[in-house]
Amino acid sequence: MKFSRRQMIKGSSIAGLSCALAPMAWAQSSLELGDIRLDTLSDGNLVLPKSFALGEMPPPGAGAILEEYGLTGDTLTPDCNVTLLRTGDRTVLFDVGAGQEFMPTAGKLLDAFDALGVNPFDVTDVVFTHAHPDHLWGVLDDFGDLMFPDAAYHIGRSEWDYWTDPDTVSTIDQGRVTFAVGAKNRLGLLSEQISLFEDDQEILPGVLSRLTPGHTPGHMSFEVQIGSESVLIVGDSIVNHHIAFAQPTWLSGSDQNAELAAETRVSLLEQLSQSQMRLVGFHLPDGGLGRVERRGDGFYFVGEQS
Repeated sequence: MKFSRRQMIKGSSIAGLSCALAPMAWAQSSLELGDIRLDTLSDGNLVLPKSFALGEMPPPGAGAILEEYGLTGDTLTPDCNVTLLRTGDRTVLFDVGAGQEFMPTAGKLLDAFDALGVNPFDVTDVVFTHAHPDHLWGVLDDFGDLMFPDAAYHIGRSEWDYWTDPDTVSTIDQGRVTFAVGAKNRLGLLSEQISLFEDDQEILPGVLSRLTPGHTPGHMSFEVQIGSESVLIVGDSIVNHHIAFAQPTWLSGSDQNAELAAETRVSLLEQLSQSQMRLVGFHLPDGGLGRVERRGDGFYFVGEQS
């Protein structure tokens, strides 16, 4: 008899599956007001060559900025922060991490669930910022079954249209062909239980979509109302805490449309610095929760790790 991983999880505690793992601070930051709670959960981290973010010929001054943040090696190791929102009757996951097939340093979301005492079957809704591997591929378990089988899924219409278009595999740059194949396959498995939404739409109670394109064609951010405050889940529209803040107009190799992504990034940072609304960034440090402050001609990320 074949048992899937989700059957094993449902029939036993997640703690029982991960008891051999060393203890880590998987739940990194949180906000709570009344019966509404937002947690950021670690899915591990990526290991990327600096050229992925900066290009083969980094702008003058890039090295000094990285050194200021203690980033002196040949690689960058950005954190991966998945956001969990619990509102009493809903348990909402924003992105699902990388799963087991993308990178060995990522795909740790189940361990974070264990730390919070949350079961994948508790998740009522999964909302995607975009369909890159570190945000989407964790939708499947080791056996190819849905990791969150009881959830309703939500993605922006323009993001869905791009990754499900058969032409995307042949038109995307060569380094991202596997991204396109992986996205098309996984989104196809969700076609019966996924809802598409537009910009500036309340997709769930208290969750408003905001189109933030450039990193991908249909990248979405989400403004989440928590009591009298709002938090903006920005996904990869602000993709790091160093270059993207200090020099937001510089183009990044991690963005599919670098010029549009820079326009989006500058606009977001201006808005967030003026309003002092909190943000959660998928690749920002210490759980990704914090605020944006002005710093000379650029900006600075002020984290709020709990």
